[in-house]
Amino acid sequence: MSQTPLRAAQALNGQAQALPYADEQDEAEAEEAQAKLLPVRKQSLGQRRNVELPHLLVLNERPVEPEMCSLNSGTPTPPAERERDRERDHFGPGLRRNSISLPQGINSLDLEALRLRHQMQAQEALHEESQTESMVDDASASSMGTPTTIMVIPKANDNAKQEDDDSSDEFGNAKKPVHRDRFRSRRRASIAPLPALRLNSKEMLASDFDTHSLASNQASITSVNSLASLLREKMQAFPQLIRKKKRETKDYKIKIFVIIMFFIIIFLIGYAYIAYHHQVLTRSYFQKIKFNSKDRIFRILSHEDKEVISGHLGVTLDSDTAPFHCLENHRRSDGSVCIEWNGIARLHLNFEDKQVFRCYTLQWQALRPGLLPTDCYELKRDNGLWFGGGITKGQEWSLSYANFDFMPYASGDHKVHQFGNAVKRYFINSIGVAMQVSERTPLQLGINRTENQFCLRAANDDFTFVNRLTPLPQLDYKICTTEDMRSLHMLMTQQSLWDGLTEQDIAELHSLLEEPVWRIPNQAQRDNLNESIICDYSENAIAMGLGHIVINEFWQENIGDFTVDRVRFPTLKDTIDVLHRRGFKVVFTIQPFISTDSPNFKDAVARKLLIYERYSERSIPALTRYKSSSSAGVLDITNNASVPWLLEKLQRLKDEYGVKSFYLDLGTGYNLPHYYQCRQPLDNPDMYARMLTSSLESAGLMAVSTASVVPKPPTFLSTPPANATWEGLRDTLAAVLNYGVIGYPFVLAGAIGGDYLLQRPLTKMVSFYSLAQPPLPDAELFIRWLQLATFLPAMQFSHLPDEYHSELVTRVAQELKEVRQTVVIALLKKYLSPSMNEGLPLVRPLWMLDPHDPACLIVSDEFSVGEELIVAPILDAGLEEREVYLPQGVWKDGIDGSLRKGSRWMHGYRVPKDKIAYFRKMPDNTRF
Repeated sequence: MSQTPLRAAQALNGQAQALPYADEQDEAEAEEAQAKLLPVRKQSLGQRRNVELPHLLVLNERPVEPEMCSLNSGTPTPPAERERDRERDHFGPGLRRNSISLPQGINSLDLEALRLRHQMQAQEALHEESQTESMVDDASASSMGTPTTIMVIPKANDNAKQEDDDSSDEFGNAKKPVHRDRFRSRRRASIAPLPALRLNSKEMLASDFDTHSLASNQASITSVNSLASLLREKMQAFPQLIRKKKRETKDYKIKIFVIIMFFIIIFLIGYAYIAYHHQVLTRSYFQKIKFNSKDRIFRILSHEDKEVISGHLGVTLDSDTAPFHCLENHRRSDGSVCIEWNGIARLHLNFEDKQVFRCYTLQWQALRPGLLPTDCYELKRDNGLWFGGGITKGQEWSLSYANFDFMPYASGDHKVHQFGNAVKRYFINSIGVAMQVSERTPLQLGINRTENQFCLRAANDDFTFVNRLTPLPQLDYKICTTEDMRSLHMLMTQQSLWDGLTEQDIAELHSLLEEPVWRIPNQAQRDNLNESIICDYSENAIAMGLGHIVINEFWQENIGDFTVDRVRFPTLKDTIDVLHRRGFKVVFTIQPFISTDSPNFKDAVARKLLIYERYSERSIPALTRYKSSSSAGVLDITNNASVPWLLEKLQRLKDEYGVKSFYLDLGTGYNLPHYYQCRQPLDNPDMYARMLTSSLESAGLMAVSTASVVPKPPTFLSTPPANATWEGLRDTLAAVLNYGVIGYPFVLAGAIGGDYLLQRPLTKMVSFYSLAQPPLPDAELFIRWLQLATFLPAMQFSHLPDEYHSELVTRVAQELKEVRQTVVIALLKKYLSPSMNEGLPLVRPLWMLDPHDPACLIVSDEFSVGEELIVAPILDAGLEEREVYLPQGVWKDGIDGSLRKGSRWMHGYRVPKDKIAYFRKMPDNTRF
């Protein structure tokens, strides 16, 4: 009986012919045989897998009748099948031979214990299996005999926790007796680990996807319930495969994340490398300048070390050219820094500390032909808006909104050329940066809005900068910074206009502020202007007040005669005396042009007083065309004899006719002959107008048509001619504000209602200075234009309000006249002194009141008179309401007298046709 376990193991391995029943020995004999076998047998499966297995005790077993095991007792059996049945009978009914050999030393008790142990680790599988197996057990009991009761005897263990585990399964369920056929068994558990599997082209161990392999083996297929077990095993494995696929998806996400992080790290390393080398190459000059001489990035910092302007210097230089410090003989003694690109260009940087603001001078010098020194600065919105330079062809409120290629910076007709009739090489930024370019620089200006660049270039050409002041172009300019643009503008334009003023000059200035200018309407033909027209016009103008009556160039037979046409004006002296007695002042229009039909042309040629043709003898004058003269010469202002010759003729007019002053019609820089050549070279064409204006100050100039510097008071600067349309009205306001920004405080706007009429654009642009006076404009346009002009420094009429024969027009004109006399003139005189001392205009954009208010920077259709009056005119047809913005403070409405709080918008503000919106500033302690 002691050899029974050994024979059972041999029978399972196919080494024995018969397997005895378990009831051939009693319980004591089984324990004794087991005790003898343990010291000599090999290590068990549980020991090798480090799994504690419980001992099993088989109770109440009875032998099963052999005939009960026959499955097909009633059917004849062939000899071969009978032989197989006899061999199967050695293993007992319901037990088939396993395809995998068991290791030596394992018996049926260990096998059953291993199965139960695995069954306890997978409770859910056992519950599902128990339902199926109970049905099979019932069937087996009816066919095979009495079921066997199996009890679990825990193995002795020093660990108390393990003892607790023996009394219940891992889910806390108490162990229950299991009734099972003593020879009905599942396929034994595999001894070796499960082989590596391949799922989705990836090799995995069994433990990677099956953490319950023992339970899975417990659910192996048997000969009784093969189909149910197979389906159950597949269904149990399916969720595990799904979870594995999800785990693989997470693996792919991790890989993608790692790849992205890899490229980010590479980018950051590259950026850090570039930034480091950029920082190493960037040097500090004069504390607040950061300049990288390799890529030529230039930055200026504020007092708080914030970037106020940045740009790219030397744009036309090769990027691979390395700079070096200049040689000793090229350095200057003024403390400037000199950097040279060998044989290409040389840059001088200098600094000037003026306590309140800091200025930096930059000077580029080309060292080889064909190189055009060019510097470009950024036009980013966070770097503020750029103003200045005068008006442009597009009439943009700010240069930051303009867009044009490099053009010579010279005065011209802004409808034909890029810039208007008044220029000044001064530009200012809203964050407190100003730029001033030298007059000797052949400046070309370009603004590219797509690339956000504001560029300066030095380039000579065949007309504007034909007189090469240096062998190669030089770009010389200055950049100044301070806290805000208002104080910077005051410092940059600060000049004393009081120097040399007489009491008569001051009285003349006040008269231009108080009294309107009456311009005799331009006639299509010279013969249409005569003494009677002048007298009639003056009589109609008396109702609106006295002032200056301006007579155009048709007072002479030919331009340049400088004598009165006695055919049309036989008694002009008497007529002028009558006008003087009425209180008017008569102004003659003069030009530096001399028609070839004028007797003075021959005299000027003989005296060599005219500009001569380039590349010719000095005796050949250069001719041009201007207004009514199809061929005319131009006085050479650089000839020392020209000015005395002209002043003598002007003085004769004043003495003979009692003329008090003159309107100097200079044209523009483009009205000079194309191949002009003066006795002394001019820096640029605008230098001609500057020199002539300065030379004729003693003759008394009421206004000039062109300027590049501020004329001495009481001389006003005229705005360019305006079209008699709503667009012309908007252009007039833009011109007044832009000229005020660049330092022209006294601006004479064009005639109310327009200077010419052009309903449709021409295919070929012409100079609008030569167009005739327009017919009577629309009444609404005239009223809105009159409302705007009421608040400007000077008013100029061509058409009179009485010409409309309208009660509305007449009433509006009288009301506006009262507003100007009681409100506007007092403010103009109050701010006259600050304008002449600080360079601030009388009529200012809103940002000059509050440069830190972003809304003030973008408002282009409002303006202030001094700092106490805000005007918001209507500039479009048919409108009787508009948006109004008031800067900080308390303002009194000029229409209804109500008080308005500033720093806010007023939407849908009503402005009737006979009213204009204006607001007077109240004291800061005003309560409402």
